[in-house]
Amino acid sequence: MFLRKNRKRRDGELYEYWTLCESVRTERGPRQRVVATLGKLAEEDFHAGWDDIEALLDGRRPSSRQPDLTLGVSGPESKSSAWELTDLSGIEVGRVREFGSVFLGLALWRRLGLHQLLESLIEPGQEEVAWADVAAVITVGKFCGQASELGIAESWYARTALEDLSGIPADAINDDRLYRALDKVGAHKDRLCEHLMARYQSWFGVNFEFLLYDVTSTYFEGLAEGNEKAARGYSRDHRGDCKQVCIGLVCTPEGLPLNFEVFAGNRTDVTTVADMVEKMEMRFGKAQRVWVMDRGMVSEKNISMLRERKALYLVGTPKSELRAYEAKLAERENWVEVQHGVEARLVAHPDGREQERFVLCRSTARGAKERAMLERQMTRLTEEMAKIDAALRRRPADENGAVERRIGRWMGKYPAAARWLKVELVRDGEGGAVTSLNLSCPLREGDHPTLAKGAYLLRTNCTESDPAKLWRWYMQLTQAEAAFRTAKSDIGLRPVFHQKTERVEAHLLVCFLSLALWRTLEMWMRGKGLGTSARKLVEAIGTIRSMDVSVPVRREDRTVTLHLRTVAKPDEDVSLLLAHLGLRIPRGSKLVENVVEKTNL
Repeated sequence: MFLRKNRKRRDGELYEYWTLCESVRTERGPRQRVVATLGKLAEEDFHAGWDDIEALLDGRRPSSRQPDLTLGVSGPESKSSAWELTDLSGIEVGRVREFGSVFLGLALWRRLGLHQLLESLIEPGQEEVAWADVAAVITVGKFCGQASELGIAESWYARTALEDLSGIPADAINDDRLYRALDKVGAHKDRLCEHLMARYQSWFGVNFEFLLYDVTSTYFEGLAEGNEKAARGYSRDHRGDCKQVCIGLVCTPEGLPLNFEVFAGNRTDVTTVADMVEKMEMRFGKAQRVWVMDRGMVSEKNISMLRERKALYLVGTPKSELRAYEAKLAERENWVEVQHGVEARLVAHPDGREQERFVLCRSTARGAKERAMLERQMTRLTEEMAKIDAALRRRPADENGAVERRIGRWMGKYPAAARWLKVELVRDGEGGAVTSLNLSCPLREGDHPTLAKGAYLLRTNCTESDPAKLWRWYMQLTQAEAAFRTAKSDIGLRPVFHQKTERVEAHLLVCFLSLALWRTLEMWMRGKGLGTSARKLVEAIGTIRSMDVSVPVRREDRTVTLHLRTVAKPDEDVSLLLAHLGLRIPRGSKLVENVVEKTNL
């Protein structure tokens, strides 16, 4: 997604306006589509300075207008004249720091009301910095992609303008304080989840008719001996050499995260469903909601459990269940086109149960993809079998076990092709040495309707009779998958450096809150007609920097250097994005006295 500046000449006068565009794939190749016409950048209706930071973050109008001075100086010296005799050759710019991304993250944190909630939940003690403020720093750090609290304390915080925005001095941010803040926040996980649910409903009008559930994993750096849930299991990150924990996430169809649970790293997905359903019902009631899950969560035990709780479900099914519907896949009637290249139809339960129905789907693109994947595996497996055959023809093998183990090793590497490729050992007489291999494949183009059509099967007890609507409900699972991608790519969910169980769960809670900021931003953008590419927006706003400008001025018979902290004026396209979101950054400068940067030796 990108902004494009357009020019149009009418009646001899040149007009300029902006459009938000995105690249899309079509049958004729990639094309650019206009998402929204943003018009021309309008002037701000009020000016706000550094003294109005809280109002700007909260989206409120400043209580008083800043004085409109030439230098725009605000702060302790704002009452003095802004006109000075300046030595232009001595002006310097220093301490350039990240401003835009941290300002956006902190604005989202405050507009979700998380600062007020934590202030009310965490009892104040003798701490120098409020724990709610430290929690905001950690979460904004995760929002900006910081992998660890140690990295935030050692270098990242000093490189950003959070000291000005949060009011926490750079020397007050250290790893011990951040770790203790994790412990304080981790004790209030349930209350935070309930608060987010209420905020989603009041801000975006989200209803909770559908709950999407999926599971991912994240791995540890280190032995994780102090974590009772750390274990080796199926790793989605392809890090089977590391211990891990599994994370079950419940979110809305819009991708807004509602709750999460941490499970042992060696726990299978299907065993987590009952725990998650029970916990969600305990916290949010037993109102009838549709649980949407992929086939990795499905078992007869889980389906029975959902029925006993009178819950509705729409789930994927194992591919083996498609065999009962191969004849229907070949039929041409009673199909509904739910999307270009995708068709669906309702079919009865194979056992005749009336309380359940199945949605049979077939996709042209998925069929082509599955055939290509199988063809690739078949080609590679056939090549390896040909090598074994050539070796046997040169030198027959007297020991059958060695040949069979070699064949089995390659078939285990390409299991999809191994189901179709038939391998027969050819011997030199009865009981003689193996001299060659006979290969045969009964699978031919069009022989297998399930494979040829890219078919899959959905199972539901919903009363909805429109297969297109049921299919769209199930496709909402992509939002849960997108949430995991955001958590791992943008938030730094992996790897985990903490070792203790409680600290790890608190760390994952902060990642969950940061994910809530990301998905809230996407909903905010959608409401303003700016699409849903939050990553592009964060990158654009992240170009805004704050800096200190050193200005030597002549006062009476001496020269004084003024240090003015200011925010660079954003480019026109970034200013347009800020204006449409209703975000305003401080204008003018403030006089600062201590400009010594934090150094780490």
